Amino acid sequence: MSEIYAVIGGSGLYGLDQDFRVESSQKPNTPYGDVSSDLIVGEMRGCRTVFLTRHGESHHIPPHKINYRANLWALHELEVSHIIAVNAVGGIDYGPHSLVLPDQIIDYTSDRCHTFFDGEASEVGHIDFSLPYSQSLREKIISAGQAQGIDLITHGTYGCTNGPRLETSAEIQKMQSDGCHIIGMTGMPEAALARELDIEYAAITMVVNWCSGITGSVLDLDEIRQILDSGMDTVIQLISATLAQADR
Repeated sequence: MSEIYAVIGGSGLYGLDQDFRVESSQKPNTPYGDVSSDLIVGEMRGCRTVFLTRHGESHHIPPHKINYRANLWALHELEVSHIIAVNAVGGIDYGPHSLVLPDQIIDYTSDRCHTFFDGEASEVGHIDFSLPYSQSLREKIISAGQAQGIDLITHGTYGCTNGPRLETSAEIQKMQSDGCHIIGMTGMPEAALARELDIEYAAITMVVNWCSGITGSVLDLDEIRQILDSGMDTVIQLISATLAQADR
């Protein structure tokens, strides 16, 4: 069976490049409500590809209001086999401009619909989440990065907070002691929902700022936007190279 990839774009990634040949745009109804944005269906580097903007086309949906279940279910209905998620994050151990491929995650979120097994199904399902990211997909991304000469950090624990506010210095100290290397707001429950649907899932995270208290500097939102603008070309290059390796 041919692999079908989905790319979920986070802050700063609202489309793919000219290699993405768009065939259709659809916004399906799901049992869980509306998806964040139209699903853009097409082909990239010979691979069937679906693109979804996590925060909506106008970046109007905050992290805690994203309908993660609807998004993942819609991709499942399109028979997506692999998801490459893109996230903008803050860095504890890794500085701005770093690209990090996390291999672990700690969930600090609350009040999010975090499972499809919500009591409506006839039987409760349990997933093994020991390794929250697909190792085989991570290896494909790592291989693509090496082939393109892209500097990619291949180890890191993603701490996921509710947002949309950024964290206090004390919270960052706690998460650092917990073993987190990067902090974001959208990694969960997305990764767990993909596992429940048996979709291979990995995240490419871009560090856009140092977390509070790490350097003592004041957060510069203009600088964050500049890092996003300059870094997404590299992210798209990495995605494109990964899709070129997909099974046809």
